[in-house]
Amino acid sequence: MTDLTVVKDLNGGLRGCLEEDPTVYLWGEDILSPYGGAFKVTKGLSDQFPDRVLTTPISEASIVGMGVGAALRGLKPVVEIMFGDFLCLAADQLVNHAAKFAGMYNGQVRVPLVVRTPMGGGRGYGPTHSQSLEKHVLGVPGLRVVAPSHFSASGELLKRAVLEDPMPVVFVEHKLLYPMTVRTAGTERLSVSLVEVPGTVYPTTRVTNYPPGARPDVTLLSYGGTARPLESALEHLHAEEIWVDTYLPVDLSRLSFEAIEQSCRATGRLLIVEEGAGGFGYGAGAAASIAQNLCGNITLQIRTLTSAESVIPCEKGMESDMLVSTTDIVDHVLNLLS
Repeated sequence: MTDLTVVKDLNGGLRGCLEEDPTVYLWGEDILSPYGGAFKVTKGLSDQFPDRVLTTPISEASIVGMGVGAALRGLKPVVEIMFGDFLCLAADQLVNHAAKFAGMYNGQVRVPLVVRTPMGGGRGYGPTHSQSLEKHVLGVPGLRVVAPSHFSASGELLKRAVLEDPMPVVFVEHKLLYPMTVRTAGTERLSVSLVEVPGTVYPTTRVTNYPPGARPDVTLLSYGGTARPLESALEHLHAEEIWVDTYLPVDLSRLSFEAIEQSCRATGRLLIVEEGAGGFGYGAGAAASIAQNLCGNITLQIRTLTSAESVIPCEKGMESDMLVSTTDIVDHVLNLLS
């Protein structure tokens, strides 16, 4: 068991990028010491790399636009958007510039830009600082969306995004995962392994709550910050001897579900969970893809679970009621079994 937290893992990943490659630059709002960013992911980095860790004005369009230009000139910029909600202010730079240039110029240019941003609710920050908006940039050709969980080696995945990925990447970090302990080794009841995905450097994480040789009852697909309530749900279901085979893709842009489909053939039941509001999100796309491949061949029950379609309130009780919870996940698994 390690005491490494997700925020420390990400900080170490950024430090490693800056140490290994002099073309890596990092900039964003309030990321310099002593503040080190709103969530302290960049803490201490400006002390060690004062010429390459830079503060910016409050202008998300300019921050990302400057990153696009720097990437075109051969640098590897990492830019921080303080809250994921503000990606909306840089939509033109992401969707119409960063994602398009490689295709527009027939592969003669690359845009190795990484846009890091925290997403998600659970801290009472209200309607414009608590959303999970990654679904609005999913499906954009030429743009990758990466969302690790605390079952992932987030720092290593961030290094891969910065140093190895030629595509522009939106790197989603859920706020509630920052203080959590990294669980890549699993727990007493949960086993963690990696499933390599063809065509990407980001493996899918597999988490199971059953002993070797047991047959799973339900296949579960989720990602990112939803792994936090999911961990408690898997522990609860373990106590009830309900076995769940869970897959947490990191690269959300690549709909490669071969391992998940194999699991679905064994269980006949699939639950897809995401924190974003329902309607035309990751779960809908995943459900359609899996159903298209499998439902003509096997009997497969598919359910999706999302947060409520509502503005996110500031009041903590009301916020908790609308976001996906451990209880919601357990109830949906039990409903599938019944």
